[in-house]
Amino acid sequence: MIRMHNAIKGRAGGGAEMVGRRHKLKALQVAADLAPGRYPDGDGLYLRVTPTRTKSWMFLWKRSGKRYEMGMGRLLDVSLKEARLKADEARAILLRGGNPLTDMEERKVANEMKTFAAVADDFISIMKPSWSNPKHAAQWTMTLGDAYCEKLRKVPVQEIDTEHVLQVLTPHWQSKPETASRIRGRIEKVLDFAKTKGWRSGDNPARWNGHLKNALPTRKRETVKHHKALPYQEVPAFYQLLSDAMAARALQFLILTASRSGEVLGATWQEIDWEAAVWTVPAVRMKDREEHRVPLVPTAIAILKALYEIRSGDFIFFGQAAKKPLSGMAMGMLLRRMKVDVTVHGFRSSFRDWAGDATNFSRDIAEAALAHSVGNKVELAYRRSDALEKRRKMMAAWANYVRKASGNTIISFPEQKKIR
Repeated sequence: MIRMHNAIKGRAGGGAEMVGRRHKLKALQVAADLAPGRYPDGDGLYLRVTPTRTKSWMFLWKRSGKRYEMGMGRLLDVSLKEARLKADEARAILLRGGNPLTDMEERKVANEMKTFAAVADDFISIMKPSWSNPKHAAQWTMTLGDAYCEKLRKVPVQEIDTEHVLQVLTPHWQSKPETASRIRGRIEKVLDFAKTKGWRSGDNPARWNGHLKNALPTRKRETVKHHKALPYQEVPAFYQLLSDAMAARALQFLILTASRSGEVLGATWQEIDWEAAVWTVPAVRMKDREEHRVPLVPTAIAILKALYEIRSGDFIFFGQAAKKPLSGMAMGMLLRRMKVDVTVHGFRSSFRDWAGDATNFSRDIAEAALAHSVGNKVELAYRRSDALEKRRKMMAAWANYVRKASGNTIISFPEQKKIR
C-alpha cells in the first residue's frame, strides 16, 4: 500500500504533521526573499531555499516506512504552476504503484528526444479533423517543414529557445511578411502543445507580445493584391466563347451566381432546391462559415438540368475520376488555354463593378450576393433576412446582361472561338 508523505505543517523546517490541503503557497510568497528552509505547498511538494537563497522544488513521499526525495527543478526554470503539475504527475505514478524517481526520469529522457518535427507532426495529426478546409493540413505541413523550419525540426522541443525561432523567421520577415507571421503563430501553437503534453517547460519563445515584438523589426506594409478581373463590359463576349466542357460549364455557373470557385466545385445535388430555384451552400464551405442561399436564374437551372442527365455521383461538377469533384485548377487552366489574363475569382469583381456602375441595385444587395457582411455587429444582429428575392432580381438582370450579344464591344481575346 502506498502512503504518500503529506506537507509538513508549520514554519520552514518545522516539525512533521500529516495534512491533506494542497496549494498552500502563493505566487507572491514564492517570489519573496525567503529565509533558508523548506516551505510546503501541500501533499509532498515543497519549495526549498538554500542558505545562498537559491530556490528549487522538491517532492517527498514515503513507501514501506522509507522516505524518498526527488528534485523538481529550480524556481528560475519551473514556475509554481509547473511544479504543481509535476507533483500531480508524481502522485499519479505513486497511486498506480510506480516510482516517480525512475518513471519521471524515463519520461524526461523520452521527452528530451522528442524533436520539433515529431511534435509538429503530432499536433497536425490531432488538429486535422477540426480543420474544415483540407488545405490547412497541407499548409501547416509545408510551413513547418524543411522549406522554412529545417533548422528547427531536428532540435529537441525542450531545447528550443528564442534564438532558434529567430533563425527561422529573420530570413523571411521582410521579404515574406505574411508567411513569416503565419510561421511564427504556428510555431507558437506547436510549442504550447508541447508544454501541455509535458514535453517542454518554461515560457514560449515564439510568443509575440512582450517578446519577439521587441526582437524583430517593423515589417514593410504589403501592397494589397487584387485578383485580375475582366472588365464587366467584356464579360458577355467572353461568356459566348465558353463551350459545353465541364470546366466551361462550371465557369458559366460561377459567373451567373457570382460565387467563389471552392463553393462551385464542392457543390452537390443535395444542395439544390429545384422547386424554389435555390442553391444552399453549407457554412462549412463558406469563407465566413455562415450558410449562404443563392438564387438560381433560369440559365443556371438549365446548366444544372443538363448536368443532372449525365451526373456521376454527388458532385455537380465532376472530374475525370468517378465521384470526385472537378479539379480546383480546371477553371484556371481553361482561362490560360483561352489566353485570357484574368483569375477565376476576378469574375466576382466584374459582377460587383457591374452592379455598382450599371444598375440601381443597392450596395447592401450586391454585397449580400457576394456573401459579404455589411454593417456593424448590431446591424447584422437585427438583419434577419438574406434579401433572397431582391437578390434574385439582381441575379436575373446580371444573367440577362451576361448572355446578351457582344455587339461592338472590343475585347482582348486573341481567338474568337469555342474552347473545349
